[in-house]
Amino acid sequence: MSQRKFLVIADDSPEFEAALRFACRRARSTGGHVALLRVIEPAVFEHWSGVREEIERQARDEAEAVLQKLAEFVVAASGLAPEFIIEHAENTRAALRSVISDDPAIKILVLAAAAGGRDPGPLVASIAKDGVNWGARKVPVTVVPGDLTDEEIADLA
Repeated sequence: MSQRKFLVIADDSPEFEAALRFACRRARSTGGHVALLRVIEPAVFEHWSGVREEIERQARDEAEAVLQKLAEFVVAASGLAPEFIIEHAENTRAALRSVISDDPAIKILVLAAAAGGRDPGPLVASIAKDGVNWGARKVPVTVVPGDLTDEEIADLA
């Protein structure tokens, strides 16, 4: 199997699906595979550690369930099962920095801009403003329009 991974952030944004479809198509056409990152931000229960631990356990179970649901689509679209990455981090950028610096097989980060002419989305806006800083590694970022059709993705990827 190829070491080329296309990293996609499996969040709940409406544009996520376009990023995933594009990454699957690129992985299939280049012999790579898809890695799905689900970020779990810290629970804010400082006084009751038992409650915090239960909330974090539920968040992890939910993240695993979301990734499992996506796996069938990824296998059908890319030909290979995805890699699941669940990262506990303060925010998505921190999670990306950690994951990308830890895994040299991640070659491209695929994001989708928000559809409909709205702002591009918080992560794309952050990268545009602050640049790409993944520590010691440099990884290209592919930003696809969030409203691409399957036909347009097939043509581009």
